[in-house]
Amino acid sequence: MKKILFLHGFFASGQCVPAAALREAFKGEAEVMTPDLPMHPKEAIAFIHKLIDHEKPDVLVGNSCGSFYAQLLAPAHGLPALLGNPHFKMTEFLKPRIGAHHYKSPRQDGKQDFIIDEQLIAEFAEMEAHQFDNCTPESRSRIWGIFGDNDTLAHFEPLFLKHYNTTYHFPGAHTPTAEEVQIYYVPLIKELLGLVIN
Repeated sequence: MKKILFLHGFFASGQCVPAAALREAFKGEAEVMTPDLPMHPKEAIAFIHKLIDHEKPDVLVGNSCGSFYAQLLAPAHGLPALLGNPHFKMTEFLKPRIGAHHYKSPRQDGKQDFIIDEQLIAEFAEMEAHQFDNCTPESRSRIWGIFGDNDTLAHFEPLFLKHYNTTYHFPGAHTPTAEEVQIYYVPLIKELLGLVIN
């Protein structure tokens, strides 16, 4: 059975709406892994690297910050990826949000509170500076972007197209609804998996 690794956004968890929608959509067809990611980017990248090495997924799917991670890792592992509303400048997202916050969906460790501070922003800044270093000619056509027409948080399609060839749009916001995942994301993931016979 094919394996899909979904990487959630910064305020989300492996139990967020897109993750649950993907698990439901691929039931019996592919295994969808939706782990909770560590909050700090270096820990998150190390965690995902190890997971990819161990589980050998066939495709990466991300949303927002998860797409930032997927873009960093997919070329290094030779994997295709679908980046949903990728947020390539997490520092800009985090700076106005310094302070205490709550995750928007439950995490397996039960910890729902976290703090955004200068150290976290500095970690993301370090990664942002080198985020496209792994791009390869092969990955240009194997990493696709999907962008919500009503996304008010991330506007990085022009930056995406400097490095990759293929973009799609859906009539949604920054985080897709379950229905949008089913209608717009699933067919593209199937194409990336090679499950669709043309």
